[in-house]
Amino acid sequence: MNTVVTSREDILKTSRELIRRQGWSAVNIRSVAAACGVSVGSIYNYFDSKSALVSATVESVWHEIFPRPEDDAAFHDTQAYITWMYEQMEHGCRQYPGFFTLHSLGFLQEEKADGKRRMQQVWQHISDELCSVLKQDPRVRTDAFTEQFTAEQFSDVLFSLMLSALLRQDYDPAAVLEIVRRTLY
Repeated sequence: MNTVVTSREDILKTSRELIRRQGWSAVNIRSVAAACGVSVGSIYNYFDSKSALVSATVESVWHEIFPRPEDDAAFHDTQAYITWMYEQMEHGCRQYPGFFTLHSLGFLQEEKADGKRRMQQVWQHISDELCSVLKQDPRVRTDAFTEQFTAEQFSDVLFSLMLSALLRQDYDPAAVLEIVRRTLY
């Protein structure tokens, strides 16, 4: 049995490990408590329901898959950022098999409010980062964006293409990079 859990982050870390080893069905209050070596009540001190635990775990998985890289160079070049995103998507799929298709998108179908809200916040953060990179990339033509075609709109399109790639498990950014080259440079 693991050492006693002393924090919310320890519980989430254990939940992520259960997902890696056993899949999403392994995450429930009892199994997480057992894996943490604590009572069920200890888990309830941090999460008031299984849904809250799963929602927080989903959010933590997204943050683990898409951390802020130590080398900020990817955040100043649109092509480097997109390449990094696809690499992270592939890594996330290896770390959490089925995460993108089986569970996180299930929030949208099941209308679980908290899980959906958390996932949309993470998605918005990623899309905002992409938009920021687009605006800072010195290679982007000065006339690439207009009032009718904004950086925010283009980042939404690019992010939609990335989400589609997640569903298809296609981690080759070549098509998206070609769109960026033809549209922005």
